[in-house]
Amino acid sequence: MALLIVLIMCFVIIFATSQPCQSPNDFVAATSPGHIMIGGLFSIHDKMLSSEDYPRRPDIRKCVGFEISAFLQTLAMIHSIEMINNSTLLSGIKLGYEIYDTCAEVTVAVAAALRFLSKFNCSKEIVELKCDYSSYMPRVKAVIGAGYSEISMAVSRILNLQLMPQVSYESTADILSDKIRFPSFLRTVPSDFYQTKAMAHLIQKSGWNWVGIITTDDDYGQLALNTFAIQTTANNVCIAFKEVIPAFLSDNTIEIRINQTLEKIIAEAHVNVIVVFLRQFHVFSLFSKAIERNINKVWIASDNWSTATKITTIPNVKRIGKVVGFTFRRGNVSSFQSFLQNLHELPKDHNKPLNEYATLLSACAHVKNSDFSQCISNHSRGTLAYKANKDIDRNISLRNDILWDYTEPGVVHSIQLAVFALGYALRDLCQARDCQNPDAFQPWEQIQSKCSKECSPGQMKKTTKSQHTCCYECVNCPENHYTNQTDMDHCLSCNNETHWAPVKSTTCFEKEVEYLNWNDSLAILLLALSLLGIMFVLAIGIIFTRNLNTPAVKSSGGLMVCYVILLCHFLNFASTGFFVGEPQDFTCKIRQTLFGVSFTLCISCILTKSLKILLAFSFDPQLQNFLKCIYKPVLIIFTGTGVQVVICTLWLIFAAPAAVENVSLPRVIILECEEGSILAFGIMLGYIAILAFICFIFAFKGRKLPENYNEAKFITFGMLIYFIAWIPFIPVYATTFGKYLPAVEIIVILISNYGILCCTFFPKCYVILCKQETNTKSAFLKMIYSYSSHSADSLAMSHVSLDSTNSNITLTHPSSGGQIAAWQKSKDLQTPACAHTCKENSTSASKTWPRKRTSSI
Repeated sequence: MALLIVLIMCFVIIFATSQPCQSPNDFVAATSPGHIMIGGLFSIHDKMLSSEDYPRRPDIRKCVGFEISAFLQTLAMIHSIEMINNSTLLSGIKLGYEIYDTCAEVTVAVAAALRFLSKFNCSKEIVELKCDYSSYMPRVKAVIGAGYSEISMAVSRILNLQLMPQVSYESTADILSDKIRFPSFLRTVPSDFYQTKAMAHLIQKSGWNWVGIITTDDDYGQLALNTFAIQTTANNVCIAFKEVIPAFLSDNTIEIRINQTLEKIIAEAHVNVIVVFLRQFHVFSLFSKAIERNINKVWIASDNWSTATKITTIPNVKRIGKVVGFTFRRGNVSSFQSFLQNLHELPKDHNKPLNEYATLLSACAHVKNSDFSQCISNHSRGTLAYKANKDIDRNISLRNDILWDYTEPGVVHSIQLAVFALGYALRDLCQARDCQNPDAFQPWEQIQSKCSKECSPGQMKKTTKSQHTCCYECVNCPENHYTNQTDMDHCLSCNNETHWAPVKSTTCFEKEVEYLNWNDSLAILLLALSLLGIMFVLAIGIIFTRNLNTPAVKSSGGLMVCYVILLCHFLNFASTGFFVGEPQDFTCKIRQTLFGVSFTLCISCILTKSLKILLAFSFDPQLQNFLKCIYKPVLIIFTGTGVQVVICTLWLIFAAPAAVENVSLPRVIILECEEGSILAFGIMLGYIAILAFICFIFAFKGRKLPENYNEAKFITFGMLIYFIAWIPFIPVYATTFGKYLPAVEIIVILISNYGILCCTFFPKCYVILCKQETNTKSAFLKMIYSYSSHSADSLAMSHVSLDSTNSNITLTHPSSGGQIAAWQKSKDLQTPACAHTCKENSTSASKTWPRKRTSSI
């Protein structure tokens, strides 16, 4: 085919240089003058009469088989050009047209293309042979068409010589998207790649996997077959048979090949789905014969014939089975319908297809609408002379509704888009040029001109309210989307789990992995505070060890209890180190359990101290008896801590914390510890809070005991600090995310740990280091005596007030010496049993001394 084109072109060029060509006006189908001429290629007839001579003479013979659908496409181009001329798009500039009938033959289309390239305004219609056509001025500025991909490919190879824009309205072959081979070819329809992909997807989703395919033997059919085969393989669909039919009606073997195809369909009885990539006249003949043979299948139609009215007029066409088709997007073509209503007003002087249609319409005036297309086609194969008269005009006016019935809105819309795309390109070119002068620009400059500016990488095209796809706005790609080429229809999405992209991005970037790193400034500050706390713990341990036998240390519960509490504080401070650094499964598990168990042990020990202090200094008989019943230090510590150990163990067994990647943030991946079970985490913290609350209640009751040696008041403050720190933690932890989430818990741990440490041990250290005169046995006894005297007086007064209403008993106070002796004696007393104590409580207050201290401090 390529060799044929080159030979024809060389012949015309050589012939043109030797002698001038006669103007082939009979070759032009329709023409209208204008400042800028647009060429058109339409298959108004479906067949060219073959020559009886062999070999054929190099002449273009008469075309027959008038096609209403192609005639309507011609009218659509004329209408679109008139719309532009009647608008302000090209103000003061008129578009003209020169339309040729390709007769569905490549040879005829190539001849028309050669005339398009002939030199403008020259008495000799020649195509000059030049090394550079940049300043060459051809006959037309651009070409609309052709419809068939086979013809468009042949024409495009010739028009490429001068980079003349060619805008097709129906050619869908995927190869035409190759800008290396077809640099000046444009189209307003998608390629077959998308159509075949949609077909294969439809077949796969419908549960079919055994199909047949029928195509033509031209480039369009072969390319469609290859593309469809690739798509079916990807969708696990198998092709049972492939039948090929000659593409052009001038081939005398068409009828034979159609019969062979039908025999193949009948033989392959298990194939119920057939994909058809054929032209309308092929499908018309195929279906007509299939109906005669009672073939009923599911036919998947290509865009060539899926909406063709001609196919629906086949008698008994419903017996063929089901037809599922793909077609082009439809636009608003209501203005074209109005144009057809007034078709009789269109000038016919230079419009041969309109004249022929008028003649054929007269011959088929009394035919039913369903047979109208076939009548027109049959009569056009004869020789009907055209006679302009009023009856013919009246027939056009009466039967113009038939034309609308045969209109394919999708194709008409595509033609309108093609014409208006050229119109917008010309508008841009003519803004700074006088386009009323035919020499104002060369055709190739239109390729550089667009209705809209080119969208740069990082942007995508957004179609405006206009129906023209060539007119669009460039909008920036949103976050996490990108484009890496110009004029992309949509933005590509990044993998949100691993990549991100800013607004107007040309590529995706890998997300940075973040966590609370050791070199982070906040982490360094928090770790420094933890290290300072550990130093405090060690210093307090040393101070208490060196002052082991002083009243201040003894009143704190003894060195062993103090060591256990200090060890708990040490572990709490140390646990913060597991919240920093890259999370691992081990660190995620150990950090919460270490904190939970050690903090629980600390609170349990402080709880026993609170009970002991309250028991030692309480003068309320009922309270003291209750405290004696529950005061079991070892049992309290082991039980309180053991419950927390069980909670943490169950947590680690059934829903252990683990290191995970949080990809929810747009630009970073957060390595964090997932707690595994929020319920278990809440139970662990809630249990600590319950123990702290109990400790707070007992400490609060003993807050007014001897000041210098009473820890109850400071324990109360410590528990308050704990609650102040942890109560806000819940909403803050729930609403905070990112790499600093572990820092929130570290801060709360430090605050609560520092609060309890300072309130528990700092007052003791102050007494030991700064008030050594009060840290002696004599000073301790004197303080106890003063507190006991005050408490005894208060208790006696309350009894006197109570008994004075019933009797006249007077309570006498013992001497001071007696009180001291009683205190010294009480030091050697052991704690009586709970039952015995309860019995003693019944003794009248007027007959007993104030209650002696029965437990050592």
